[in-house]
Amino acid sequence: MDIELLGTIFFGLIVGVAAKLIMPGKDPGGVFVTILLGIGGALLGGWVHTKVESGLPDREEGWILSVLGATLILAGYRVFRRAN
Repeated sequence: MDIELLGTIFFGLIVGVAAKLIMPGKDPGGVFVTILLGIGGALLGGWVHTKVESGLPDREEGWILSVLGATLILAGYRVFRRAN
């Protein structure tokens, strides 16, 4: 397995856990879904990071946007799960 892929998974787990701390509650899927939400948030945050310049250092801005992205994805996931 590629070291960059492992780093992405680990980063996704951390971002996903941060999003769960912001939005606590029961969600189906456990750690696997948390990792996927975190990776999705990191991707969303990275995309937004390329579109916006806030003046923050890139590293801090990347973390903040990744966590915000994962939180938005978690909120969307909860709405989707409740609708079904």
